[in-house]
Amino acid sequence: MKQQQVTLVAVDDDPTTLELIKESLDGMDLQIRTITDPDEGLNHILETQPDIAVLDLVLPGRDGMELLEAIVQKSPNTEVLLMTGHYSTDSALEAIQKGACDYLTKPISVADFRLRISRLATEANRRQEALKLDSEMFSTHRFEGMVGQSPLMRDLFARIRRIAPHFRTVLITGSTGTGKELVARALHRLSPVSSGRFVDFNCSAVVESLFESELFGYVKGAFTGAQSDRMGLFEHANNGVLFLDELGDTPLNMQSKLLRALQNQEIRRVGSPLTHKVNVRVIAATNRNLPKMISEGTFRDDLYYRLSMVELKVPRLAERKEDVSLLVRHFLEYFNEQYGKNIRGLTPRAQATLSRYWWPGNVRELENVLGAACMMAQDSMIDVRDLRESIKNPPTSASAEDGENIVPLADLERQHARSTLKRMRGNKVKTAEALGISRATLYRLLEEVDGDDSEAKTG
Repeated sequence: MKQQQVTLVAVDDDPTTLELIKESLDGMDLQIRTITDPDEGLNHILETQPDIAVLDLVLPGRDGMELLEAIVQKSPNTEVLLMTGHYSTDSALEAIQKGACDYLTKPISVADFRLRISRLATEANRRQEALKLDSEMFSTHRFEGMVGQSPLMRDLFARIRRIAPHFRTVLITGSTGTGKELVARALHRLSPVSSGRFVDFNCSAVVESLFESELFGYVKGAFTGAQSDRMGLFEHANNGVLFLDELGDTPLNMQSKLLRALQNQEIRRVGSPLTHKVNVRVIAATNRNLPKMISEGTFRDDLYYRLSMVELKVPRLAERKEDVSLLVRHFLEYFNEQYGKNIRGLTPRAQATLSRYWWPGNVRELENVLGAACMMAQDSMIDVRDLRESIKNPPTSASAEDGENIVPLADLERQHARSTLKRMRGNKVKTAEALGISRATLYRLLEEVDGDDSEAKTG
């Protein structure tokens, strides 16, 4: 896919300055539009959302700062460079605080101006390349409704493929919001009973007195209100899969009956002396620590051993940070369709905000955050202003589950450098360019990664 040409719009009431800008940038691969009227210029910038905008600070009837604020609010992916014939430290500081990327004094130095625009154009090309790479990676890292490129997720996908043709029972463990049901549905779709039903049952959503009749059914007259025979979920899932979600909330007195159904593949309806044979594959999921519950006497060890013949652990999002960009694209695609929008991605500021957050709610929280941001976004890019306040200003690290989900920023930088190097097939020059850092900085990050690995191997 050919890279799009970087677009630049210059707004200045002086035609001579605009002509100088065009001459200064001659030979650069830029699509340039010059406009003398400030209102026309602002409307054009908001409509086309160029990569770069060059604005005069003093315009007839309009203040350049006003235009800057409007552009930052409504075209957050546009880098704004301000020019003025009357430099002051205060105005330069104000411009930077309001979102300008640079501030120049007139008369402009052709060489200096060309250098600064060249840097901005390079950054714009890098953003385009990053979007392109994310798109390519997204198409090759999908698996049965899930996305991931991290080693933990690749290992999970491989285990699902191996297990699906053979399992009778599987236990899926992981924190809330990690996607345990998606794993269960993937196992069903890849199993020999994929044409059969996938029946899900939330063990925490049913009162204890109805638990047995929900799973095994009942016969007429078994209890008050039982006016006819009713099939339970085990029979309903016959020749298919029964998914027991929130297994850790199963009442203790029901665990022995559930174990018997799993061992014998037969059930007895409530109020009936007869047993029925069933052919059901059972997948259970929990966010609870079942071994700890066993030691506390609230979960049966024999049921745990029966179900955990195969155990799949779904990693927390904090353990697979390199998948965040893929998940973002996945959810943007979904919400674009839901809301009829065409959001292309996140601004660098929004990306940085998401990368600093520790995601205690895991993938489900990321989905909810992006869903809300897509509703709020007025432009083609999600900016920081579109994110929830709890994401922009999260609680202190001390409140984050004793810090177990927090990944230091330095670790994220090292992980991102290593991930980008893999995407660039080991080419360190291209990796440094894609990251926008010097090769010396890249080598330092990679040396730290190697150092960490060596310590882990020898420690």
